[in-house]
Amino acid sequence: MPGDRTDIRQCAPADLQCKSLQLEDAIMKAFEVNGNTVSLALFTEVTNSKELLDSMQSGTLDPEVAFLNASLIPDVFPLLAAAHKTLVAKSRESLTTRTLHSELVYNYSGSKHITESLKRCGISESSTYVLAARFNASSDEIEQKAVEKLINGKEIDLEELGGRADQAQIQKHYKITSVELGISSLADAITCRIASRDAL
Repeated sequence: MPGDRTDIRQCAPADLQCKSLQLEDAIMKAFEVNGNTVSLALFTEVTNSKELLDSMQSGTLDPEVAFLNASLIPDVFPLLAAAHKTLVAKSRESLTTRTLHSELVYNYSGSKHITESLKRCGISESSTYVLAARFNASSDEIEQKAVEKLINGKEIDLEELGGRADQAQIQKHYKITSVELGISSLADAITCRIASRDAL
């Protein structure tokens, strides 16, 4: 019917099942994605993005983490759809990028251009608003804090993603029109592009 919002399930992978596995007294949240987990933490006022970028590029980041430009993420669901796609590629031994975590950034971009995807949806030397993601992290509190300790910044709740998202940049990057947003949401539109990229 006219005015109805697009059902996100029309575009999301049919076997994508996500479940939040909230750790007690922790802001970082773990989500179950088809038998695996992806743990997410959101940071603002980050001051060491250059060091994080250098560590990623040299392969010395420990533990391995994906760092994303959080201003392009209005909700966790599109990122979980990208995580699902990443895990499927791993199971088929068909990763496009070098690591599982860089594949997550690539898949979130919805683009087939690897370098541009990592540059735009990943962090830069000057990034101050960052989302960290780690696959299959131990639920042990020590490992969870290991991810947090990598980042010099203020950890905030994932629920702040929507209010802090840069809608203009999201629309520009994903080519989302105002007409589309009249029947859909930013998160739905991004998820559709992530799910359909390889079919285009």
